[in-house]
Amino acid sequence: MQTNLADFIKHTPEGEEAEAILRACVHCGFCTATCPTYQLLGDELDGPRGRIYLIKQVLEGSAVSASTQLHLDRCLTCRNCETTCPSGVRYARLADIGRKVVEQRVARPLAERVKRKLLIEGLTRKTVFAAALRVGQIFRPLLSPALQDKIPRRQNAGAWPARAHARKMLALEGCAQPAMAPNINAATARVLDALGVQLIVAPRAGCCGALRHHMNQQEAALDDMRRNIDAWWSYVESGEVEAIVMTASGCGATVKEYGHLLARDPAYAAKAERIAALTRDLSEIMPQFEQTLAERARPAVEGRVAYHPPCTLQHGQQIRGKVEGVLRAAGIDVVLCADSHLCCGSAGSYSLLQPELSLQLRDRKLENLRDTGAATIVSANVGCTAHLQSGTDTPVLHWIELIDRALH
Repeated sequence: MQTNLADFIKHTPEGEEAEAILRACVHCGFCTATCPTYQLLGDELDGPRGRIYLIKQVLEGSAVSASTQLHLDRCLTCRNCETTCPSGVRYARLADIGRKVVEQRVARPLAERVKRKLLIEGLTRKTVFAAALRVGQIFRPLLSPALQDKIPRRQNAGAWPARAHARKMLALEGCAQPAMAPNINAATARVLDALGVQLIVAPRAGCCGALRHHMNQQEAALDDMRRNIDAWWSYVESGEVEAIVMTASGCGATVKEYGHLLARDPAYAAKAERIAALTRDLSEIMPQFEQTLAERARPAVEGRVAYHPPCTLQHGQQIRGKVEGVLRAAGIDVVLCADSHLCCGSAGSYSLLQPELSLQLRDRKLENLRDTGAATIVSANVGCTAHLQSGTDTPVLHWIELIDRALH
């Protein structure tokens, strides 16, 4: 793709990165076939190829409108197009650059600005979010069905193991997950404890930065990342921990990109690279224990289990097959549904900002999951599990919760 970037971004690091990405695109359109929003809307501008053209025009100095912003907002950033692309176009990074420019040039309506501000500040602060969620859970029966769908029922996390082990790993507690689904990290700690690994949480770590980054507060997102690096650094520098474990694939996809996102920060670039290199999704940790699981696991669930692989795992991190392998080692009958490569519609804050499209994608996904005949659904990201559970009575869990049951 030929480009002629405008002076405002030409010869800048972001401009050079965007130009390289644009030049890799060969207009083939393979990405369109796997884009969830294009499948729903049938508009070229609501598919990756069309959005690439829009971003190209923006970076070349063309006028930017609310329509441009809308088409970019509708993108889930599921990165399915990156998996499909034969040319290796790094679409998600180009989208970040384009959205940032559009955000600076198109003023959103006041109500939308307030809503986005509340989401950013509410979801990324653990104590604020936990308090708000608790109030919502108390008054849940009085709320409308639409609001009830957004509020998960209160969950008992169970005990966190107290034993120390020679092998230690760090866990990112996260921002929304501790309140929405506290059992995920607790179950992970119990499973690893049973396998001889101690899971540690660094108290000062918080939001991974993904929410702010994808809502165009990219400088503030970098501050989130620096805070986490500072919180983890003493454990990493001393060699006390062998990995940083992510139980939410959305967070993992972001933390693995710390090195790239902080590459131009001289104080943090090297540390960020080290942190990214140590980061592992939980599904990358567990396969080493498959033999032990096969020997020790007890029946964890009745009937078939359907696994929904989050986009941030299968497309963002390019990890496939590992969760299924661990579950099968524990004696669980696990299957994928039709179109398992497509997004469920959660996509972080997307389900709150684009509810109509999000619900259509959720219902399509649940229909395919029901067709498997599974009595339980599992996933690997808290946003996916909460979003899917809002549309079904079938239990939706994080897959590590089944391994916890199998070992205890």
